[in-house]
Amino acid sequence: MNRTPRIRPVVSCTLLAAALAAGATACGGSGHPLAEKPYDAADEISSNVSEGDRKVDPDKPLEVTADDGRITDVTAVDATGRHLAGELDADGKRWHSTAPLAAGTHYTVRVGVEDDDGAPGSRTLSFGTTAAKKFLKVAFGPRAGTYGVGQPVTAELSAPVRDRASRATVERALRVRSTPAVTGSWYWVDDKTLHYRPKEYWPARATIEVTSGLAGIRVTDTLHGAPSKALKLTTGDRIEAVTDASTHSMTVKRNGKVINTIPVTTGKPGFATRNGVKVVLGKEYRVRMRGETIGIAEGSSDSYDLQVYYATRVTWSGEYVHAAPWSTGSQGYANVSHGCTGMSTGQAEWFFNTVREGDIVEVVGSQGETMAPFGNGYGDWNLSWAKWLKGSALQKNTVPDRSDTIQAARLRPEV
Repeated sequence: MNRTPRIRPVVSCTLLAAALAAGATACGGSGHPLAEKPYDAADEISSNVSEGDRKVDPDKPLEVTADDGRITDVTAVDATGRHLAGELDADGKRWHSTAPLAAGTHYTVRVGVEDDDGAPGSRTLSFGTTAAKKFLKVAFGPRAGTYGVGQPVTAELSAPVRDRASRATVERALRVRSTPAVTGSWYWVDDKTLHYRPKEYWPARATIEVTSGLAGIRVTDTLHGAPSKALKLTTGDRIEAVTDASTHSMTVKRNGKVINTIPVTTGKPGFATRNGVKVVLGKEYRVRMRGETIGIAEGSSDSYDLQVYYATRVTWSGEYVHAAPWSTGSQGYANVSHGCTGMSTGQAEWFFNTVREGDIVEVVGSQGETMAPFGNGYGDWNLSWAKWLKGSALQKNTVPDRSDTIQAARLRPEV
């Protein structure tokens, strides 16, 4: 090492005693190593990356070595502000990254050192990484706007991700922040689809921000993350509609307070309405509903071809809450529909104007099966929190219960 040795001032015992008697608080003056300006340690620190215009392969780890003295700390940050994780050897001679470098970005690395006398030094390195060749894109859903408290957040990937470690990399980079804060988790619906929901419903009047930190991050041997458009959602009031098929009645609450009780009819035997929590998918003022679309032969006693008004959709297969003026005599007394929840035209109009996408529509007391978690709308809330966590790659025992697999959806209305 050619650096000129540092000469530190000597404070005599007599002067020190006088300083203490005068109430001084600086015992060693500027001679204390921590009080000194760090020296330039460029000659003492080396790395395995090339600085300047030459790009570095992001698949290779970053290494920093102390040729003299020892390394005290290393901070590596990319152009987006992400810190690169790393580990320092016990002797302080070598630091290496423990996470992959991001592709197509620029890094600034600040290295702190200490010489044999304890004097601090520093060196700053900078380098760029080569761009990725294949990208993994993420599209968040739903579209920006205001939703009910049951609305899950979705993430659609441009390519399948099957390996658990790769899935964990994706999950760590997909961030959901809610104000007020909630506990939530992602669930891998399939190799290209994730859903995010809190442990309980979202708070009313919440703000939800969804972002991705995947840009440049290596996900698999051939895929690096691409930049993604952030998403911002808000929730409205907590609207919950609970239909008891056994008593033929729907109770609607806003923020926990009952605002309407509606006589209804639900699915008759053979067409029983699905039990469980569903989420409003959309609203259609008028829908044509035909029996042939759900397998009912034309001309049979169950056949129908109707123009239905004030239709609020809760499954992709065609389950709605809608006006059913032809069954007003049964509403509140009997279940006579082909799976939908029917009510008077006036009540259906009120319901249609009260709810929004993401609001909760729950059915209890029906002889029907339970709403599937995925594939026919948003049945996410029909999984317990313990089962939901099994769908995350960041949790232990992350193999989803296959009894919760996607149910094949019929794509036609069922009145």
